[in-house]
Amino acid sequence: MNIWHDIDPKRIQTEDFMCYIEIQKGSKSKYELDKETGVLRLDRVLYTSTVYPASYGFIPRTLADDGDPLDVLVLCSEPILPATLVQCYPIGVINMIDDGKMDEKIIAIPFREPMYNLYNDISQLPHHIFDEMMHFFEVYKVLEHKKTSVKEIKGRESALHIVEKCIERYNAEIVGKD
Repeated sequence: MNIWHDIDPKRIQTEDFMCYIEIQKGSKSKYELDKETGVLRLDRVLYTSTVYPASYGFIPRTLADDGDPLDVLVLCSEPILPATLVQCYPIGVINMIDDGKMDEKIIAIPFREPMYNLYNDISQLPHHIFDEMMHFFEVYKVLEHKKTSVKEIKGRESALHIVEKCIERYNAEIVGKD
Protein backbone atom coordinates (compact mmCIF):
# COMPACT_ATOMS: atom_id res chain seq x y z
CA MET A 1 0.00 0.00 0.00
CA ASN A 2 1.26 3.48 -0.89
CA ILE A 3 -0.35 5.88 1.60
CA TRP A 4 0.01 8.85 -0.76
CA HIS A 5 -2.26 7.23 -3.35
CA ASP A 6 -4.17 4.34 -1.81
CA ILE A 7 -6.22 6.02 0.93
CA ASP A 8 -9.96 6.41 0.26
CA PRO A 9 -10.55 9.86 -1.32
CA LYS A 10 -13.55 10.36 0.98
CA ARG A 11 -11.06 10.68 3.86
CA ILE A 12 -9.36 13.68 2.24
CA GLN A 13 -11.64 16.71 2.27
CA THR A 14 -10.68 20.37 2.38
CA GLU A 15 -11.83 20.91 5.99
CA ASP A 16 -11.38 17.37 7.33
CA PHE A 17 -8.47 15.22 6.17
CA MET A 18 -6.12 12.48 7.25
CA CYS A 19 -2.49 13.45 7.75
CA TYR A 20 0.33 10.93 7.46
CA ILE A 21 3.04 11.69 10.01
CA GLU A 22 6.62 11.32 8.79
CA ILE A 23 8.49 13.11 11.60
CA GLN A 24 7.72 13.17 15.31
CA LYS A 25 7.71 16.46 17.23
CA GLY A 26 11.10 16.94 18.91
CA SER A 27 13.04 14.88 16.35
CA LYS A 28 16.16 15.76 14.36
CA SER A 29 15.61 12.80 12.00
CA LYS A 30 14.12 13.92 8.66
CA TYR A 31 12.06 11.06 7.28
CA GLU A 32 10.13 11.28 4.05
CA LEU A 33 7.93 9.09 1.94
CA ASP A 34 9.74 7.02 -0.65
CA LYS A 35 7.40 7.75 -3.57
CA GLU A 36 8.13 4.47 -5.33
CA THR A 37 7.51 2.10 -2.40
CA GLY A 38 5.26 4.15 -0.13
CA VAL A 39 7.56 3.39 2.82
CA LEU A 40 9.24 5.98 5.05
CA ARG A 41 12.96 6.43 4.50
CA LEU A 42 15.53 8.45 6.40
CA ASP A 43 16.39 11.46 4.25
CA ARG A 44 18.94 12.87 6.70
CA VAL A 45 19.55 13.90 10.28
CA LEU A 46 19.31 17.68 10.63
CA TYR A 47 22.71 19.36 10.76
CA THR A 48 21.57 21.98 13.29
CA SER A 49 20.67 21.44 16.93
CA THR A 50 17.12 22.46 16.04
CA VAL A 51 14.29 19.93 16.41
CA TYR A 52 10.91 19.80 14.68
CA PRO A 53 8.51 22.03 16.67
CA ALA A 54 5.47 19.94 15.69
CA SER A 55 4.77 16.56 14.15
CA TYR A 56 5.37 16.85 10.41
CA GLY A 57 4.00 14.95 7.46
CA PHE A 58 1.72 15.29 4.47
CA ILE A 59 -1.86 15.13 3.33
CA PRO A 60 -2.42 12.05 1.12
CA ARG A 61 -4.02 12.47 -2.32
CA THR A 62 -2.66 16.02 -2.67
CA LEU A 63 -0.04 17.40 -5.03
CA ALA A 64 1.86 20.56 -4.09
CA ASP A 65 3.76 22.84 -6.47
CA ASP A 66 7.01 20.99 -5.72
CA GLY A 67 5.64 17.66 -7.04
CA ASP A 68 5.29 16.15 -3.57
CA PRO A 69 2.22 15.69 -1.38
CA LEU A 70 1.22 18.84 0.51
CA ASP A 71 3.28 19.29 3.70
CA VAL A 72 1.53 19.60 7.05
CA LEU A 73 2.56 20.51 10.59
CA VAL A 74 0.26 18.90 13.15
CA LEU A 75 0.00 20.73 16.46
CA CYS A 76 -0.51 18.27 19.28
CA SER A 77 0.35 18.22 22.99
CA GLU A 78 2.01 14.82 22.50
CA PRO A 79 4.52 13.65 19.88
CA ILE A 80 2.88 11.53 17.17
CA LEU A 81 4.87 8.55 15.96
CA PRO A 82 5.95 8.34 12.31
CA ALA A 83 3.67 6.29 10.02
CA THR A 84 0.57 7.33 12.00
CA LEU A 85 -2.62 8.62 10.37
CA VAL A 86 -4.26 11.56 12.16
CA GLN A 87 -7.63 13.13 11.31
CA CYS A 88 -7.12 16.92 11.25
CA TYR A 89 -8.50 20.28 10.22
CA PRO A 90 -6.46 23.25 8.89
CA ILE A 91 -5.95 26.49 10.82
CA GLY A 92 -3.31 28.21 8.70
CA VAL A 93 -0.42 27.97 6.28
CA ILE A 94 3.25 28.90 6.29
CA ASN A 95 4.35 30.21 2.89
CA MET A 96 8.10 29.93 2.64
CA ILE A 97 10.92 29.95 0.14
CA ASP A 98 13.10 26.82 0.18
CA ASP A 99 16.16 26.95 -2.09
CA GLY A 100 14.48 29.61 -4.22
CA LYS A 101 11.17 27.75 -4.60
CA MET A 102 7.80 28.43 -2.97
CA ASP A 103 6.94 25.81 -0.35
CA GLU A 104 3.60 25.78 1.48
CA LYS A 105 3.11 24.03 4.81
CA ILE A 106 -0.39 23.60 6.20
CA ILE A 107 -0.79 23.99 9.95
CA ALA A 108 -3.40 21.54 11.25
CA ILE A 109 -4.90 20.32 14.49
CA PRO A 110 -6.21 16.82 15.29
CA PHE A 111 -9.94 16.70 15.92
CA ARG A 112 -9.30 14.58 19.01
CA GLU A 113 -6.72 16.84 20.70
CA PRO A 114 -8.21 18.59 23.74
CA MET A 115 -5.31 21.05 24.23
CA TYR A 116 -5.41 22.48 20.69
CA ASN A 117 -8.86 21.80 19.23
CA LEU A 118 -10.13 25.06 20.71
CA TYR A 119 -8.26 26.89 17.94
CA ASN A 120 -9.82 27.48 14.53
CA ASP A 121 -7.32 29.91 13.05
CA ILE A 122 -3.58 30.44 13.42
CA SER A 123 -4.24 33.96 14.70
CA GLN A 124 -5.67 32.38 17.88
CA LEU A 125 -2.47 30.49 18.75
CA PRO A 126 -0.17 31.73 21.50
CA HIS A 127 2.59 33.76 19.83
CA HIS A 128 5.33 31.49 21.13
CA ILE A 129 4.04 28.49 19.13
CA PHE A 130 3.94 30.65 16.02
CA ASP A 131 7.47 32.01 16.73
CA GLU A 132 8.92 28.51 17.23
CA MET A 133 7.62 27.34 13.85
CA MET A 134 8.93 30.44 12.08
CA HIS A 135 12.33 30.15 13.74
CA PHE A 136 12.64 26.47 12.88
CA PHE A 137 11.98 27.01 9.19
CA GLU A 138 14.35 29.98 9.06
CA VAL A 139 17.36 28.05 10.46
CA TYR A 140 16.94 24.29 10.02
CA LYS A 141 19.02 24.12 6.82
CA VAL A 142 21.65 26.78 7.63
CA LEU A 143 24.49 24.30 8.33
CA GLU A 144 23.67 22.50 5.06
CA HIS A 145 24.40 25.81 3.29
CA LYS A 146 20.83 25.98 2.00
CA LYS A 147 18.67 29.07 2.23
CA THR A 148 15.11 29.09 3.56
CA SER A 149 12.92 31.99 4.56
CA VAL A 150 9.39 32.33 5.82
CA LYS A 151 7.57 34.62 3.42
CA GLU A 152 4.26 34.89 5.26
CA ILE A 153 1.86 33.06 7.50
CA LYS A 154 -1.81 33.12 6.61
CA GLY A 155 -4.95 31.91 8.32
CA ARG A 156 -7.58 29.24 7.87
CA GLU A 157 -9.18 30.59 4.68
CA SER A 158 -5.85 30.58 2.84
CA ALA A 159 -5.12 27.08 4.13
CA LEU A 160 -8.51 25.82 2.91
CA HIS A 161 -7.83 27.29 -0.53
CA ILE A 162 -4.39 25.64 -0.75
CA VAL A 163 -5.66 22.23 0.40
CA GLU A 164 -8.47 22.40 -2.17
CA LYS A 165 -6.04 23.45 -4.92
CA CYS A 166 -3.66 20.58 -4.08
CA ILE A 167 -6.49 18.00 -4.03
CA GLU A 168 -7.65 19.25 -7.43
CA ARG A 169 -4.09 19.16 -8.82
CA TYR A 170 -3.67 15.59 -7.55
CA ASN A 171 -6.94 14.54 -9.20
CA ALA A 172 -5.98 16.20 -12.49
CA GLU A 173 -2.31 15.19 -12.69
CA ILE A 174 -2.16 11.85 -10.85
CA VAL A 175 -5.67 10.35 -10.96
CA GLY A 176 -6.37 11.83 -14.40
CA LYS A 177 -3.33 10.01 -15.86
CA ASP A 178 -4.59 6.55 -14.85
